[in-house]
Amino acid sequence: MSAPTTIDPARVRQLAVEALQIEADAVAALARRVDERFTNAVRLLLASRGRAVVMGMGKSGHIGRKLAATLASTGTPAMFVHPAEASHGDLGMITDADAVIALSNSGESEELTAILPVIKRMGVPLIALTGRADSTLGRHADVVLDTSVAKEACPHNLAPTASTTAQLALGDALAVALLDARGFKADDFARSHPGGALGRKLLTHVSDVMRQGGDVPRVAPEASLMDLMREISAKGLGMSAVVEGDRAVGVFTDGDLRRLIERAGSGVDLRTLRAREVMHTAPRTVRSDALAVEAVDLMEAQRITSVLVVDAEGRLVGALNSNDLMRAKVI
Repeated sequence: MSAPTTIDPARVRQLAVEALQIEADAVAALARRVDERFTNAVRLLLASRGRAVVMGMGKSGHIGRKLAATLASTGTPAMFVHPAEASHGDLGMITDADAVIALSNSGESEELTAILPVIKRMGVPLIALTGRADSTLGRHADVVLDTSVAKEACPHNLAPTASTTAQLALGDALAVALLDARGFKADDFARSHPGGALGRKLLTHVSDVMRQGGDVPRVAPEASLMDLMREISAKGLGMSAVVEGDRAVGVFTDGDLRRLIERAGSGVDLRTLRAREVMHTAPRTVRSDALAVEAVDLMEAQRITSVLVVDAEGRLVGALNSNDLMRAKVI
């Protein structure tokens, strides 16, 4: 088959729209077929003391791998076992504590049907996602979820397209129902995705990213404005806390300095000013045990780029700015 040198743009767009509509219709039809069988499948998976073992050949296998990954990341321990490899030893990965989810549009994939009797003899619950309830897979299954489609999106009605979309959508529906039944929350999701953006937002605390100790800019209320400016420059946070004992009683920023110079004009000797005379009282603070994303929200709401960090008793324990949060990939 030689590659065409030209294409018909109208034909390309027509096929794209038709494919999307066929697949949308297939998913819509699935929604109308959700009944007690779906509920029974969820019950079986919740009752399993082991893992959800997902199996499928060809394109159904690719969908199965995705389903196993989705289940595992949303509170249902799961793995994918290739049916062909199962016949050559990998069946030993399945225990009587597990539940099997098998995907096959025809329900007659030889590699899959060959191991069904063994799975049944083990007493392992079997959930089938198939387009044919009367197939070999359907007859062996404890629960059959109908993923049949009127036609494939392929113009020749051959390539698995709408049928695999139906498997994918119904698999996602199973995962969503299970995570809700298990009480799986956003912070649980974050723990299984520590490297992702959500994980960083829900697992990173202010104490993980704040500056502390000698890196926190601070001066006493009686410090001169010159000393205050030197502290700001040395610590590189664009501000300094004004501290009495272990409490921050004020804050002074680079912006405050610019505004002070503009207001002072030539009649004021800035060298005579003290920190207590120029600081903002009641500085904005965030708790060290707060999520880092809460510091982001505070900065955005107050239109500031740095914030002081206090402990549960209100003592100054750190500071951070937007650059610290960006380095931690919280923003």
